[in-house]
Amino acid sequence: MLFLECVVTMFKPDFSLNNRLALVTGSTRGLGYAIASAYAASGANVIINGRDPERTQAVARQLREQGATAHAWVQDIADFDSLPQAYANLCNQWGTPDILVNNVGIRIRKPLSSASVNDINQLIHVNLSAAVFLSKLAAGAMLDHNSQPSGRIISLTSIAGNLARSGDAIYPIAKLGLKGLVHSLAVEYGPYGITSNGVAPGTFATEANADLVADPVRGPVVIGRNPLGRWGQPEEITGAAVFLASPSAAYVNGHVLVVDGGFSITF
Repeated sequence: MLFLECVVTMFKPDFSLNNRLALVTGSTRGLGYAIASAYAASGANVIINGRDPERTQAVARQLREQGATAHAWVQDIADFDSLPQAYANLCNQWGTPDILVNNVGIRIRKPLSSASVNDINQLIHVNLSAAVFLSKLAAGAMLDHNSQPSGRIISLTSIAGNLARSGDAIYPIAKLGLKGLVHSLAVEYGPYGITSNGVAPGTFATEANADLVADPVRGPVVIGRNPLGRWGQPEEITGAAVFLASPSAAYVNGHVLVVDGGFSITF
């Protein structure tokens, strides 16, 4: 009887971020802070971003005290006049980020009928346009920095990009636009080795949602719709964010990974 020799190769996924430099916008609290902390724990050097100098410095200092390499970048991502030079200064000081996480966002819950021009412009500018412009700067720097880039651009969209709620009209428009950004970047920069993906969070118990979590009427409604029967905790977003930034996601491009406990598949 003829026996065929079978060679078995074991593949171990690589989720390490050693020697990578990651910029996470809006990372002084909430999901951005959780992602930056997870990147640091996975071996990355991280750049903490915020508008408040004291808070931004404090978060970076806290990570350094835990053994991480962390820098504080005090910059309003929505300030387009100063952003190009500020980003160039960042690259000169700490190096070109290999990983960009577009996390900055604001929420103005209003129906379209009562939203002012300023409300509309502010939401679109901060939640969408700022990510587009920063991604342009970051991708360009990645290309200039390395003849064979392996950069990652990760944008936090939302399940609100596919779902709408009465009384909250503009936010879903911006978040759906971010999904378009994920796809556009994936197609334009994929040939150069830079991937673009998104993470779509569901209902998380962050500082921004504190009022909703504590609301005796609306809070239970949110929990009741979720198959897991609870709010997400900020650290539960980190697995998706680390995966998409890691070598194991090298062939993942143009995808939006939903992290919502099943909220968006129920009705």
